[in-house]
Amino acid sequence: MPVDPHGELSGVYRHVGAGGTVKRPTQIGPAMIFNDIKGHPGARVVNGLLASRERVGMLLDTDPERLGHLLNESVKNPIEPVTVPNHQAPAQEVVHRADDPDFDIRKLVPAPTNTEEDAGPYITIGMCYASDSETGESDMTIHRLCLQSKDEMSMYFVPGARHLDVFRKKAEAVGEALPISISIGVDPAVEIATSFEPPTTPLGFNELEIAGGIRKKAVELTDCLTINEKAIANAEYVIEGELIPNKRVREDQNTNTGKAMPEFPGYTGPAVKELPVIKVKAVTHRKNPIMQTVIGPSEEHVTMAGIPTEASIMQMIDKAMPGRLLNVYAHSSGGGKYMAVLQFKKTQVSDEGKQRQAALLAFSAFSELKHIYIVDEDVDPFDSNDVLWSMNTRFQGDVDTIFLPNVRCHPLDPSQSPEYNPQLSGKGLSCKTIFDCTVPYHMKEEFKRAEFTEVDPTKWVPDLYNK
Repeated sequence: MPVDPHGELSGVYRHVGAGGTVKRPTQIGPAMIFNDIKGHPGARVVNGLLASRERVGMLLDTDPERLGHLLNESVKNPIEPVTVPNHQAPAQEVVHRADDPDFDIRKLVPAPTNTEEDAGPYITIGMCYASDSETGESDMTIHRLCLQSKDEMSMYFVPGARHLDVFRKKAEAVGEALPISISIGVDPAVEIATSFEPPTTPLGFNELEIAGGIRKKAVELTDCLTINEKAIANAEYVIEGELIPNKRVREDQNTNTGKAMPEFPGYTGPAVKELPVIKVKAVTHRKNPIMQTVIGPSEEHVTMAGIPTEASIMQMIDKAMPGRLLNVYAHSSGGGKYMAVLQFKKTQVSDEGKQRQAALLAFSAFSELKHIYIVDEDVDPFDSNDVLWSMNTRFQGDVDTIFLPNVRCHPLDPSQSPEYNPQLSGKGLSCKTIFDCTVPYHMKEEFKRAEFTEVDPTKWVPDLYNK
């Protein structure tokens, strides 16, 4: 059945498997491949590949509860990427150059819109790769990219949060264009690793090394054909271009909706009045490529942003108090960024209070966190009902809530403004909050959960465990 990429494609997947902070009704379900895209004969689009923690666990060959641990281990054991010759790069099987008379990126890349209000078709899961003109250090991050014309895209940078923006500004300061490649449809290990942020991956740290650590094999890059940069060799699509110095474009210049696209908090972000422009030089792709896309507020964002968040928190806390933090879940309701559940184990009297210190370290490890829930070792941090149970039976609001007012957070939270809270001194600031749902150490014996007889459930209900 043909599907319209303008709103309809995402509208369908919203019901099938988007999950996350998407407006209900939605659910966490299977990925979907759309094989008949209106206006793009022969094109295919996949949505929701990473929109399930369980599916990501299978793709990365680990239990879903251990994903944060896997990434933490991979940060400690990075493997540098390698470069392969062009003839070994499936991403360059078909080449379209911008000087071809019929070149139009809007026809070559079947990028959909999330909603009918979007500023335009968006590439939502493009791996953007560029290098520092001074040091030669490279980095890869994900940005929202809006197709603006046959050979131009706008690129949004979260203020002060992306290394590629540092590279861009350096080049722009001396009037130079910054070569950039965008790889679409790559190994999920690359997509997850690319979502790491400082301090875990400081400026100069190439996140592709983490992807190599996940796979225990180097990521393969190849030289681009029209710019002095590299791209993922086995990508489905690669866009080659340059960030043009001192050129800006209004994000919604083609629609005038005032909207950009839905972002991870579940709201549609405003269109930005001035954004940097990528001048496209070429589009290369595999034979019969599959375009990968993401619904902005979906569970897919939760896994890509949240699992690296979990690993960053583990790394920071484990350095300060080894063995106390058992697990972390960057909760779906916070889009993988705003909310984390820390599973903390107290083993002696002197551990009392360290759980709150751990929460402060978590805020340091990931500045975009807004709310932290701390639970004991007998509470499943991935089970929201269990977390809320601990809040209902192991929490008193007047003594177990810690407020940190006027702290910098993520700018896409619409409640972070003086209009919403007069106590805030500016936009992008928030009252960060710790909810300590742990039992005081000296009272642990009084809060033991009811013990049940241990049995092998597969003997009694095998069908339930053999799905």
